[in-house]
Amino acid sequence: MTVALPSLALALLCLLWAGAEVPVQPDFDTEKFAGMWYVTAMASNCSVFLKMKDGMKSSITTISFTPEGDLAMKLVWPLLDKCQKFELLFQQSRQAGHYVWSAAQEKRDLLVVETDYGHYAILHEAHHSETEPSTALQLLSGCWSGDRHPQLREGMGAPMGSGGWALHHHPGPPPVPNVQYSEN
Repeated sequence: MTVALPSLALALLCLLWAGAEVPVQPDFDTEKFAGMWYVTAMASNCSVFLKMKDGMKSSITTISFTPEGDLAMKLVWPLLDKCQKFELLFQQSRQAGHYVWSAAQEKRDLLVVETDYGHYAILHEAHHSETEPSTALQLLSGCWSGDRHPQLREGMGAPMGSGGWALHHHPGPPPVPNVQYSEN
């Protein structure tokens, strides 16, 4: 899995540049996906992200689902001098794993491209706007998330780095002794 994830992320990044249709996780299961995830890497061409990337640190996202099937996302982005918090509610689309957020003159499509529900997830977000369309990919890790392994919260807020097309990678906190990981 160590080699497969970077290869998959690179392949998905190529899809972004090519404008290809992005696949969605087959048989997406909301109950397995809900929980706290650690943002391990992110790539985006969003101007706001590009301006903030050098001051960003690793972050946490908590995902839950409403009784109607909508995806509620709470993000906490530690910056140099404060934490930026976001709460978004994406409406369920007709396809499992595809969610939509709409406002006056913009729309966001969020797709769960791939996940094993416990260790990693790849999210694709397309921001459709008349003024500035953008695309983002996030690599999430469940191995280090607080609700699955609360003792691994140490290391949150470590610097994400900078460079390139705003592709940031954070290897996460060091392993904690006596932690057992179960296979799903």
